[in-house]
Amino acid sequence: MARSINQVILLGRLTRDPEQRTTSTGKTIASFSIAVDRGGESDSADFFEITAWEKLGELVIQYLSKGRRVLVQGRLRQDSWDDKETGKKRSRVEVTATDVTFLDGPSEGAGGGAASAPAGSSKKSDDVVIEDIDDKPIDLSEIPF
Repeated sequence: MARSINQVILLGRLTRDPEQRTTSTGKTIASFSIAVDRGGESDSADFFEITAWEKLGELVIQYLSKGRRVLVQGRLRQDSWDDKETGKKRSRVEVTATDVTFLDGPSEGAGGGAASAPAGSSKKSDDVVIEDIDDKPIDLSEIPF
């Protein structure tokens, strides 16, 4: 019998700045939502609520803002409750993130943020071009290790 699988991968843009909460035990929770364009349908998107916990949540709060592109990997979680005002049964599905990949720098996102590019990013003008490459065999005695 096969094991159950609950995995989701979403690529989209943040629709709002992440919000931070802390549990009574001191764990950090970051909540945000992303819009994922529907392929082929103009001006259509699906919206997903995302929750990131502890260190991942802290990184999300520190580096992400509205408009930034992200790749979210995680699992779906469904909550159910009784609405106190109407008495009706309510439910919602959200993504609990296990990994969030930041896809663009702060200045590239629609919402902006800090104007500098992230450390370690390379620019096209910094690339080294080697023009003269010969086809001589490599002398293994010249390798220092």
